[in-house]
Amino acid sequence: MSPSARAILGTLLVPSGCFVDTSIVSVPCRTLIVDDDADMAFLAGEMIRLANDGLLLAGIAYSGDEAMEKLAEADVVVLDFRMPGRNGLELASDILAVRPGQKIVLFSAYLDSATLDEAERLGICECVSKDAVSDLPDVVRRHCTTAA
Repeated sequence: MSPSARAILGTLLVPSGCFVDTSIVSVPCRTLIVDDDADMAFLAGEMIRLANDGLLLAGIAYSGDEAMEKLAEADVVVLDFRMPGRNGLELASDILAVRPGQKIVLFSAYLDSATLDEAERLGICECVSKDAVSDLPDVVRRHCTTAA
């Protein structure tokens, strides 16, 4: 890139000296999907990717360790509950220990009252049944400060 241009959001090039109203430039909400079930992770990821408007699939992690490695890429983390090793609540606790205020959505087919109570105690933003996968983009938007 020449010195006469600068990058905004890494993609929009504007000649130096020009004014850009950044209030019209939306920053996509980067979403990390964490699920050990590859098919469900793919489906959830595709729901985010296809929704497009204000959302960006930042990545998919298939384990808690992989999620911790990719955490810096995410504005919102969508976690499965039942996973080998750390379950979604344990992983949420670990995430919040290193990134207080991280927006987390628990996305599970197993949402009993004890799980919901513990999720609320931990500070998880919302719990969503996997039956409602089509609602996932709207759920993520509700909890993302960067979404348009």
